[in-house]
Amino acid sequence: MEQNLIDIYDLIEHAIDNAFGGQMNLKFYNYLKDNKIKKHEIDSFIESATAWEISEITMDLEEYLKGGADNEHKQLREGYGHIPKPQARKIKEYLYGILEDAWRYSHDRRPGRRKKQSK
Repeated sequence: MEQNLIDIYDLIEHAIDNAFGGQMNLKFYNYLKDNKIKKHEIDSFIESATAWEISEITMDLEEYLKGGADNEHKQLREGYGHIPKPQARKIKEYLYGILEDAWRYSHDRRPGRRKKQSK
């Protein structure tokens, strides 16, 4: 595995942990742009288990925020009940933003999308 991918996975795992600790300071798109991550690398991340995990967490948080009396919502309250709902909303938006940044970067890095250099 390429070092850039290892760095991305490490960065994302820390971002998830930090989000639940109240720190949401990763600007993922800027990181990708500043480090000149290649399209195939970000596409590998998008298709990875880590991206799937972020997606699952955001869906779980969404269901936790909706609430409900069934067994699934009871389990979500047990898992996320220590997080106030306003904080859970912020975490959900932050984590989903990481996925959006990855999708946008991948889209921006398509072939033929190079900026023309001015003379």
